[in-house]
Amino acid sequence: MENKSFKKNHLAATISTVLGPIVFGAMPIFPAVAQSDNYGDLEEVVVTGIRASLERSMDIKRDATGVVDAISAEEIGKMPDTNLAESLQRITGVSIDRQNGEGSRVTVRGFGPDYNVVTLNGRQMPAANIEGTTASAARSFDFANLAAESVRAVEIYKSGKASLSTGGIGSVINIKTARPLDTPDLIANIGVKAMHDTSNESGSDWTPEVSGIFSRTFAEDTIGVALTASYSERDSGFNQAETPGGWYTIPAGQGDWGSVAPDNPDFVNAPQEGDIYAVPRNIGYAFNQIQRERTNAQLTFQWAPMQTIEATLDYTYSEQDVEQRFHSLGAWFNGVPQSGEFTPGTGNGSVVAPVIYTDGTGADITMSAGDWGTVNENNSIGLNVEWAATDRLTLVFDYHNSDAENGAKDDRGSNNVVTGVQFNRGATTVDYSRELPVVTFQYIDGLGLTPSEFLTSGTSFRNSFMKHDIEQTKIDGVFSFDTGVVKSIDFGLAMLDSENRSAFANAQRDTWGGYGVPEDYDDSLFVRRNLGSKFDRLSGSSNPALEPYYYEASFDGMLDAIAAVATANGEDISSCGVRLCASSDFTTDRTALEEQRAAYAQVNLAWEQWAMPMQLTVGLRYEDTDVTSKALVPIYDSIAWVADNEFRAQSTRTGFTQLTGGYNNWLPNIDFDIEFTEDIVGRISASKTMTRPLYNHIQGGETINELVRFNGGTGNRGNPDLDPFESTNLDLSGEWYYAQGSYLSVGFYAKRVKNFIGETSVEETTFDLAHPAQGPRWEQAVADLGTDDPEQVRAYMEGLYGAPVVGDAALGDRSAVFRLITPVNATTAEIDGFEVALQHMFGDSGFGAIVNFTTVDGDIEYDNFDTNKGEGVGNQIPLVGLSDSYNLVAFYDKHGIQVRIAYNWRDDFLNATIDGNGERNPVYTEDYGQWDVNASYQIDDKLSVFVEGINVTDETRRLYGRHENMVIAAIQSGARFNLGVRYNF
Repeated sequence: MENKSFKKNHLAATISTVLGPIVFGAMPIFPAVAQSDNYGDLEEVVVTGIRASLERSMDIKRDATGVVDAISAEEIGKMPDTNLAESLQRITGVSIDRQNGEGSRVTVRGFGPDYNVVTLNGRQMPAANIEGTTASAARSFDFANLAAESVRAVEIYKSGKASLSTGGIGSVINIKTARPLDTPDLIANIGVKAMHDTSNESGSDWTPEVSGIFSRTFAEDTIGVALTASYSERDSGFNQAETPGGWYTIPAGQGDWGSVAPDNPDFVNAPQEGDIYAVPRNIGYAFNQIQRERTNAQLTFQWAPMQTIEATLDYTYSEQDVEQRFHSLGAWFNGVPQSGEFTPGTGNGSVVAPVIYTDGTGADITMSAGDWGTVNENNSIGLNVEWAATDRLTLVFDYHNSDAENGAKDDRGSNNVVTGVQFNRGATTVDYSRELPVVTFQYIDGLGLTPSEFLTSGTSFRNSFMKHDIEQTKIDGVFSFDTGVVKSIDFGLAMLDSENRSAFANAQRDTWGGYGVPEDYDDSLFVRRNLGSKFDRLSGSSNPALEPYYYEASFDGMLDAIAAVATANGEDISSCGVRLCASSDFTTDRTALEEQRAAYAQVNLAWEQWAMPMQLTVGLRYEDTDVTSKALVPIYDSIAWVADNEFRAQSTRTGFTQLTGGYNNWLPNIDFDIEFTEDIVGRISASKTMTRPLYNHIQGGETINELVRFNGGTGNRGNPDLDPFESTNLDLSGEWYYAQGSYLSVGFYAKRVKNFIGETSVEETTFDLAHPAQGPRWEQAVADLGTDDPEQVRAYMEGLYGAPVVGDAALGDRSAVFRLITPVNATTAEIDGFEVALQHMFGDSGFGAIVNFTTVDGDIEYDNFDTNKGEGVGNQIPLVGLSDSYNLVAFYDKHGIQVRIAYNWRDDFLNATIDGNGERNPVYTEDYGQWDVNASYQIDDKLSVFVEGINVTDETRRLYGRHENMVIAAIQSGARFNLGVRYNF
């Protein structure tokens, strides 16, 4: 068989330059850590531009064993998008999540970010994630940490391979960076950008980005040094209408918190028996401004002292420094539905939602402010030595020690809120008939929002932290054969120790009834802003019923005023005394140590001389994992009634508990491809892959949420002895490479996932905490007052027992019931779908187009009619992230002009299974499409100029619950544009 991959032509030279370690066809595929090969006297050709990049990516796909897709830099230092995630979304089967309008994490074939493993030059990378109001459990890698300029290619392995790192049911994504000996002589360039983000309101209109690369070889190309670096600033923002407390789900006809009777005449289409409905816990509008600084650098030394040895030492660094400020307007509801309208039901049971909803709670309106900073820092140092021990045997040793750390910059914490408040709200009406929930407040005094009535109430300073360390050692080998069907045998050993610590603390003051008096807070602290103009891209923003204004509250000014009140009262209100600050005394603190040991072997066979040449790869990987997990567990002593409908579990001490577990897995793979003709390739791949549990699933203890309600509380319990997801995968595909740079690919994939890790719940009287509103004291108070209104009952009981009222078993208070969520190996899921990709070059015209789409179907979708409530009702175990997607790309590349227009679309998908108040409710992300445009002009051999536009049509995003009217968030951000120049020395 003539192997087209090794013809001495321009294409082969380009592939050898860009891919380095990959040897196609009859030769083995070296592990990704191998950095170069000697192809003799191949002609060296430098190919640039969009078309060359797509041709390189196409040839990776064609020549690989198994199902592999790729993106390649147009030239070193020039990826096709400014963000790696945004480049990856152009690949068939890959979708992305966006944070602040920028690509962040990836989903592959319906499997979300935690189901995909990211490697850097074949090395598994740590990832540090933090959440706003809880300890993070995620394993996902945030691509916003890496600048695209330092990357030369990204490979996406969709089918399993024995030599790859484990953990990715969706895919293994390998990021490849520049290596000096792969591109001899001098490479030096610098790029300068100016970015304008239309969502920015308080930062600079234009922010800078500078990137550069220097690569040089010495001593007859036996020594190489490369340095890539980039620095960027981005000032941006987003505005969000939200239901942060989530929706309270109720089966119609059942009396419950916030329930509406089927015969209630004040509601049009009141929910009927058999319907499922929900009422909002609160409503709010949040206005965010973000300043981000990102620094990336990689320094690489290479030395090839002889033809058979090549050593690479590299250090990689990245840092994201983020400052965020927000203001909000909001109101909490106490479950007092007064009037409104619901969507019509079907008559035989359906999910219905409010169209108009009026809650009669008379309480406060909040004008909150927050200001915090976080730093996400990554370090990786590694050594790779490749040794051609004999003509047939090649060995590769690779070691790296990498860490990622993410947390607060200072004592403001990683997230905070200081609540400004005004106590003159009567009923609140929300119109959910448009994209934007329209709020109308009724004011008791008729004055509306007035700075002279503002004071502060509760505050919360959160401190979320994660540190992840990985130490990995690998020895890979390839033994080649000169004759026969067996062409080579790959083998290897690997050791990986992963230690992840995730922690969280919340310094919260429950002074929700107000702190001080309005006279303690100068009116100048509150500045009036127009509300509707912040959401002019969302329908409903021009509704005259919308509350016209909100107030931006000075964060530092309110802290000063609060400190003055605390000083006057002679009280310390935080660990910093009279000044509010975050606490480093973590209440959630869990560490998971995973010790992984692996061995693999893979046989590569080829029938080259047959009429239809064939290749077969058979591999097997054995992996053994030991888990040691410890967690800090707060020990709770009592429950205090701290607000009208809020109770708080009180903790006086903590203790660590440790649990162990483990598992081992055999992971086979078989890859077969056949050339039906010179241009048509068929593939069959079968494999087993695995994904490890989330960190909170394997935590070593039991925790409860401090906030408790009338009907009890919630909590979590870990299980370090969980088995991982294990997926049996099948891929069938056909590929037609009908012209240079053009191909059509059609594929079917199926995954059967066992040990699917879901969550179940158990109800327990954890810690036996007496509940002050569960027992004879509460019952007597209700009887004495003739009402169960929380505000009146609380005031009455405080008069009898003091404030706050604390649960007391000796007085007959019954123990609070907690619903504890615990992970289990639950069900088996089946997911399948189709992938179709067409890439076409219109001859030598310079024009080209890409069309691809992916379908995803599974038997593990969320049932919106299942409330997860009731005796004997099991909790649902859906797969988050399932969605269809497609891409349309048109481009022109000729005469130094490059233009690309791209549209990316993703269908509705399940984002989460728990909403803002810890209830087991779905959170869906609405279908979303975005247009991106970039263009460049090569002025001469050295200088080029470019312009880029991301989300140029200023699309908005929306999240919702069981029904589209159950808004979780309606988000308006904006478009961003880059102007830049690039110079090659």
